[in-house]
Order: sequence, then C-alpha cells, then structure tokens
Amino acid sequence: MPTAPFSTELPAPQPGPVAAARRAVADVRHLLWFRSVAVRRRHVAAVALGFFALLTTAVAVGPAYLDGAGELTAGAGSQAQEFLVVLPTLLAGLLVLAVVSSVSSGGGRELLSREHGLAYPVSPTTDHLGALLLSPLNIAWMLQAWTLLGIAAYTFGPQNLWAVQLVSVLWVVAATAIAQVVAWTVEAVRRRAHGILVVRGLMLGAGAFVVLLMLTGNVTAVLDNIPTTSVLIGMLAGQEGQWLKFAATAATLLAVALAAVVLGAVPAHLAAQRSPRDELRAESGVRPARRDVGSDLMALVRIDRGSIWRSVPMRRGLMVLAIGPGLVALAGGLEWSTMTILPGLVASGAALLFGVNVWCLDARGTLWRESLPARARTVFGARVLVLTEWLLVASGITLVLASLRAGLPAAHELAALLATWLVVTVQVVSASMRWSAKRPFSVDMRSARATPAPPVVMLGYSARLAVATTMTGLVFSGMARLPYWSLSIAVAIPFVAWSLGRLLFAQQAWSNPFERARVVMTVAA
Repeated sequence: MPTAPFSTELPAPQPGPVAAARRAVADVRHLLWFRSVAVRRRHVAAVALGFFALLTTAVAVGPAYLDGAGELTAGAGSQAQEFLVVLPTLLAGLLVLAVVSSVSSGGGRELLSREHGLAYPVSPTTDHLGALLLSPLNIAWMLQAWTLLGIAAYTFGPQNLWAVQLVSVLWVVAATAIAQVVAWTVEAVRRRAHGILVVRGLMLGAGAFVVLLMLTGNVTAVLDNIPTTSVLIGMLAGQEGQWLKFAATAATLLAVALAAVVLGAVPAHLAAQRSPRDELRAESGVRPARRDVGSDLMALVRIDRGSIWRSVPMRRGLMVLAIGPGLVALAGGLEWSTMTILPGLVASGAALLFGVNVWCLDARGTLWRESLPARARTVFGARVLVLTEWLLVASGITLVLASLRAGLPAAHELAALLATWLVVTVQVVSASMRWSAKRPFSVDMRSARATPAPPVVMLGYSARLAVATTMTGLVFSGMARLPYWSLSIAVAIPFVAWSLGRLLFAQQAWSNPFERARVVMTVAA
C-alpha cells in the first residue's frame, strides 16, 4: 500500500553549509563550557594545564641554547646534523601515530557521550570538531609533539627559532586534522555492509607491506623519499631568513589543515548515517550458558572477563597497543637490554582503556553485582585478576614480536626482562585499583570512542603511569647490562612488595561499605 505525507505543514528549511558550520562551532563552545563546569577540582585542572603549557614552552625553546645546537656546518659528526637527517622521519611518524590512534578509537575522543547524545543530539560536524580539540589530550600525541619541538629547537638553534617552531606547530595541526579525516573515513567504511572485513583486510595489507619492506631492506629507501622533506625545507628557509619560501610552506600547511578540518565533516556525516555494526553485534549477540564453576571467585572472573574481552573498544585498543609497539621494536631490532622499556609502556596504555576507572565497566549493572551473595574482597580479587590478565596479554604480545629479531637472550637479560614485566604489571594494577576507588566516574563504555575518565583526568593518569613505568624500565635496563641474573630478582622484590602493600590498602578501602557505596552509586549514576 502506498504511503504519502499526510501533514499540510511544510518541512523546515535546512540550513546552508555556512550556517551549519557556525551552529557546530557554537555547539562545541557550549559543550566545552558544560565539560568545564563539571570539573570537580578546577584549580587542580588549571594548574595542570598551566604546567603542561610551561613545559611545552620549555621544550620548544630550551634545547636551542644547549651546546652544539644549530651546528649544521660544523662537520658530518655533529649531533644537530644527525637530528636534521631524522626530522623527516619524525614528522611522518607523528602523522602515522595520529592516524593509528584516531582509527583505533573510531574517529577520535567524544566531547559528548553516545548516551547523552540521545537526549541532546549534536551534529556530526560538532562531533568531528570536538574530537579534533580533544586530540592533544593524549600522552602519546603529546610526547611525539614535544619530541618534534625539542629536536627542531636543537637542530636549528636560536636563530629565527620562532619561524622554525611555527612550521613545526602547523605540521602538528595539519597531521592531526588529516588523521581525523582518515579515521572518519575508515569508520564510515566499517559501518557499511562487509565493512568490518574490508577494514581488517586493509590493516592486514598495511602490516604485510611493512613486513615486506623490512624483509627486503627497503625501509631506508622509503624513508628517504617521504614527502615530509618539503616541511623540513620550510624550516630551513625560516631559519636562514628566506621568508618567501618560509611563508609558502607555512601557508600551505595552514591551508592543508583548514581543508582537512572542513573535509573531515563529510565522512563524519557518512558515519553518523549508519549504526556501528561491531558495537551492535556485541550488544545483541546470543551466547549459550556454560557449566557452573566451582567458586564465587571464578564465577566473578568469568563475568568480568566476558565484559572486557567482548567489548569493541577493548579489543581495538588491545590490538593497537600490543601489535603497534611490537612491530616498531621488530623493525628497529631492539636488543634485550633495551626491551625492558616496552612492558611498562604497553601496560600503561592498556590500563588507560578501562583500568584507571575499573568499576565503570559494570555501569548500572554494578547495582546488580552488589546484590550477589559474594564477599567484597572476592569481588575486588576477581577484578584484580582480570586486569592483571589483560595487562600481561597486551605486553606479552609486544615482547614476543620484539624478540623475533633479538636472538637468544643471556640469563641476566632474560631475568631483567621478566622482572620488569612482573614489576610494572603489579605497579599498574595497584595504581589502577587505587584510582578507581578514589575517583570513580560514570562513563558509558559501550562506545568505541569512550574513555574511562574525563580527558584532563586521563592526561594526568597517563603521564603518571608513563613516568613511573619508564623509570622502572630504565632501572632494569641497567640491570640487564650486568652479568648477574639474581640481581634483577633482588631489585624486583622491594618493587613488588611496595605495590602489593598499596594494593592491599586499596582492597581495604573497597571492603569499607561506605566507600563501596560511594563508588557504586557514582558509577551507576
């Protein structure tokens, strides 16, 4: 039977592209204000942002006044000339990191959660602009940007440093905007029929291409011909006072960044017109019941394990965190003594997927979980076991990939690596459980782009985890160079004991019914 509109009212006129863009910018401003007034400790957030701004300025200016900075004509052996050679690769690496980070999170971070978007819908353009603004609140992105600014400052020295760093900043902005375009495009493809298979095939093809380059020894040839060399030429022009060439480079980067910002709204709209297939499949899937386990602990572990390993953002994040650093280490041919840095970095990233707010996974189901006849310590122990399993699997995959070209390790090298793996895992689990009880947040973790805490809080968590685990890795890297395998074990014992002691304090806090009620009601809100 044919149907037709029966209302005599005319449809509302659709706004033009300029009006829609203005509306999106206004919505972003309102959402940022809404997020800012929801910050619990505003003075702490202001101090943290001021500290990061001061640190960024110091990184961008300080290296230019070190000994040897800017000595590009002092001979082939100068450190500045060596940095000049690797700058194009570093520029390309920042773009690759931004693309991988955005693709794995389905377009970027959410300025407005999917659940709140049902009651307060915003346009896909608003979502796209919000993801761009939140991209810098990522410790990996920030470390790459700091590295680029610091190396550029040391390479070119204090002469016309503002021009050099202006080109660097414009490249960072352009790379971030380009990464968003790629990410939204991948998300739009992923949501079409057979899109998941297409995306996975493209990822496998990209991985196979990288492996082929390494096996054929053509990595250096590819790096020598990457187009980021033109950006380096613009930096040189600014440092030498060739203002016409510098202005052309800066204007080109600015135009590319603006074009990418505008173009990113197109795939964002295409992605918004279709439902996320992998997320809906995970929520609507039917799974047969399994046999009962023999204890309350294992029953809770089974529930927690299923909620984590069946989650779309968890699986995507695990693949990126485990395989990405492993492939980089495989391409670089890391030695066993330097491989001790990897477990801490991967474990820190894996904890940021959910561990820093570990009770948010249950959401409203936390109320049901609390009604189960299980002791509080048993619930806590089950979550600790599953989080430990998650961290060990993520860092274990990275270590297996990194070890493929490292040869057979000596006894002291293997002992140092295993000790590092254990120590950083216990450290990250202890910190995650403490933070989860101290500062819980209500977050909808069903979305592939959700984060377990607000962006500023996540930035603080990631910085603290990265510093702690990196320092631990450096300590055991030194142990790996000493021919005494028992020394690494002896050094690991106080580390593990300290972290286990703090984990016991976190367990006592969770066992307190008042503290547990506060966490449960916050997470289930």
